[in-house]
Amino acid sequence: MTFALILFSLLVLTGAIWLLDRFVLRAKRPEGVNEPWWVEYAKSFFPVILIVFLLRSFLVEPFKIPSSSMRPTLNVGDFILVNRFTYGLRLPIVNKKFIEINQPQRGDVMVFHYPDDISVDYIKRVVGVPGDVLVYRNKRLLINGKEQELQGDGEYNYVESELRFVHTQRYKENLNGRSHAVLLNPEMPQVHLGNVENFPQHEQCSYSEAEVRCTVPAGHYFMMGDNRDNSRDSRYWGFVPDELVVGKAFFIWMNFGELNRVGLSID
Repeated sequence: MTFALILFSLLVLTGAIWLLDRFVLRAKRPEGVNEPWWVEYAKSFFPVILIVFLLRSFLVEPFKIPSSSMRPTLNVGDFILVNRFTYGLRLPIVNKKFIEINQPQRGDVMVFHYPDDISVDYIKRVVGVPGDVLVYRNKRLLINGKEQELQGDGEYNYVESELRFVHTQRYKENLNGRSHAVLLNPEMPQVHLGNVENFPQHEQCSYSEAEVRCTVPAGHYFMMGDNRDNSRDSRYWGFVPDELVVGKAFFIWMNFGELNRVGLSID
C-alpha cells in the first residue's frame, strides 16, 4: 500500500468519525460527559491529515533519492520537493489528470511511477518527448538526427554502497539549449543488452552493440539517469506513459550527510 493511499484511508476514517460525532453521537451524549478518546483524536487529526493530503496531492510532495543514478545532479540522501501541478492537476490515488497545464519538456528532472511496479517512484531526466527519434551511440545522444552537445568537465569520483569506489568522467550535456551535468564511465558499455526487458511497445526500439534507437510513442516519455552507466532507465524498461507522471523535481530541502546541498535548485 502506498503512502498516499494510507493517508487517504486515514483521512476518510477520521472524517467519518468527525461527521458521525457531529450529526449523531453528540446529540445522544449526556450533558457534561466528555467525548470518547477516539472521537477526540479523530477530530484533532482530521484537519492536519486533510491539509497534508491536499498539499501532497496538488502542490508539492517530498521525495528521497535512494540511488546514485542521478549523480551528479542528485546524490543519495537528498530530500527533494516535487512540483505536483507543473504538468497539470491529477486526482489523488488514481493519478487521473483533470486539468492540463504544461507538458514535460526535454531536460526536466521528473518523478514518475515505475512502469513495472507503480507502487515504486522513480526519478530520471526527460530526454525524449512524444514523436522524438532518439539514438544513443558511442554514449552520445542524438534527438531527431541532431547530436546533443557534450563537453568534458573533468573527473568525478564517488563512493557507492558497500564502500565501492567509482571513477567516472563528468560532462556538460546540452538538451536543446538546456545544460546539465552527466557522468560517463569509459569502462562500461553504453547498454547491457542482456538486461533489456520485453517492455510495452518494445517494437519502437532497436538494440545493437553499436546503438540504441527508439521512437517515442504518443503520450509517452523516454527517461535517462544523469549517471548514464549506473542507471536502469528507459533503455532497459521502456517508455513512461503520461498517466504515471508524478511531477517535476525542483528543490533540495535536506541532506543530513551533506548539509552544503541544502537549498540547491534542481536543473
